[in-house]
Amino acid sequence: MSARRRVLAATVALLATAALATGCRGGDSGTAQEGKEGVKTDVGVTNEACPQAIDKAKGCIYLGTISDLTEGPFKALAVPITDAQKAFWKRVNEAGGIGGYEIDVTTYVKDNKYNPQVHNQVYQEIKPKVLALAQTLGSPTTAAILPDLKSGSVVSIPASWTSLWAFEDVVVESGANYCMESMNAVDYAVEEFKPKSVMAVHFAGDYGDDAAAGAKIAAEKNGLTFTDVKTAAGQDNQAGAIDAIVSGKPDLVILTTGPTEAAVVVGQAAARGFTGKFIGTAPTWNPGLLKSPAAPALKALYLQSGPWETFSADTPGHKAMRDALGTLPQANDGYTSGWIWSYPLKAALTKAVENKDLTRAGLLNAVKSLDTVDYEGMLPSSAGKYNGEPNETAFRQSVIGKPDESSVTGIMTIEKLFTGPTAKDFSFTKACYL
Repeated sequence: MSARRRVLAATVALLATAALATGCRGGDSGTAQEGKEGVKTDVGVTNEACPQAIDKAKGCIYLGTISDLTEGPFKALAVPITDAQKAFWKRVNEAGGIGGYEIDVTTYVKDNKYNPQVHNQVYQEIKPKVLALAQTLGSPTTAAILPDLKSGSVVSIPASWTSLWAFEDVVVESGANYCMESMNAVDYAVEEFKPKSVMAVHFAGDYGDDAAAGAKIAAEKNGLTFTDVKTAAGQDNQAGAIDAIVSGKPDLVILTTGPTEAAVVVGQAAARGFTGKFIGTAPTWNPGLLKSPAAPALKALYLQSGPWETFSADTPGHKAMRDALGTLPQANDGYTSGWIWSYPLKAALTKAVENKDLTRAGLLNAVKSLDTVDYEGMLPSSAGKYNGEPNETAFRQSVIGKPDESSVTGIMTIEKLFTGPTAKDFSFTKACYL
C-alpha cells in the first residue's frame, strides 16, 4: 500500500471512529440507537438526563424553539407563547415525563426576528441537536424551512394558523386556520350586523392572504361585495389602508395585521369618520391596545376572532395553564396559544414511545396515526385528528370576542366555538391563498 493510501485509510478510520463516538454521546447522529426502555432513537434524544432534569435517571428529548423574541411585529405574543410552552413541558416532566424521558425546551431557543432568512439560519444551527420543533413562529418564516423539515422528517409545531399546514404532515397545527376563522367571522357578522360589503385589510403572504381568501369566500357565498387591500408592517405604513377604508366605507373590515398596525388603522379610520365594524384575526390583538390612544375606537368598532377561548376560560386545560404559569405581570393569549399548541406534540411523543420508535421518522408516523388529542377541554378532542385527508381533518370552529377591560386579556368571548355555514360547506382541497 502506498504512503498516500495508508494516510487515506487512516483518515477514514479516524473519521468513522469519531462519527461513532458522536452518535453514542449525544443523539445528534442520524444513525438509529437503542434508548431508554428499548426505544429506538436517532437525533435529539439522549440516555443522559436533561440539563435541568427532575429525575436524573431519565433520558432527555430535546425540542427546539424558534420565535419572534426581540424586535419583530409579534414579539408581544411570541414571548408569552414561549414561556407557556416551557411551563407546559415542565408540568409534563413533573408528572413523570414521557416513558423513560423528560423533555427539554429551554436549551435550544432561538430568535427569528420574524425574518425568514434568520429563521432558516437559526434552524440550521439547532437542527442537528433536536428531535422536533416545539415552536416555529410565523407562516412565512416556517415556509422558509418547510422543504428541510419535510426532507428530514422533522415534526414541528407552528405558532401560526395558515391553511397550508393542513397539507403538510410534518407541521402539526391546532385550531381553525386563518381561512376558516375569517369565513366564520364574516358569517357571524352577516348574522349580527347584516353587512352588504366586506374589505380585507391585511399583510401580504401566508398569514394575511390566507385570512383574506377566507373572507372573500364567505363574502361571495353571502352575496356581499368584497375588496382586498394589502398593507405593509409598521405603524407608518398604514396611510393607504386607512384611505381605502375611509373612502370605500365597507360595512365590515377583516383586519389581519399585527397589534401596532391594528391600533393605527382602527384609531385613525375612526378619527376620520368611519363607523363600520372591524373583526381582527387572532394575532392582530394584544392587551396593550386597550391602553393605547385607539382604545375608544376599538371598544366602539372592533371585535376579535380567534381559534379558541381566551386565557380566563373555564376548562380544565385553562386552569392547568394558569396554575402552571402562576402570577403574571400581564395575562396574554399568547400564553393560551403556546399551551394549546403543545398538546398534539405530547400526544405524538407518547405514541412514539409506546411504539418503541422515537426517531424522527417514528415521531412523524406517530403524528399521522393520531385520531384524537386530549386538549383538556381547551379544544374538543376531534381537533386533534391528523390521520385523514385535509378536508376531513381540518378543524372549522372558532370564537368571537370583544374588547373588555374587565377581562385579563382585554377580550371577552361573546361567541364560543362555532362553525359558520361557509366553513361547514367549504371543500378544503388546497391552501386557501394559493
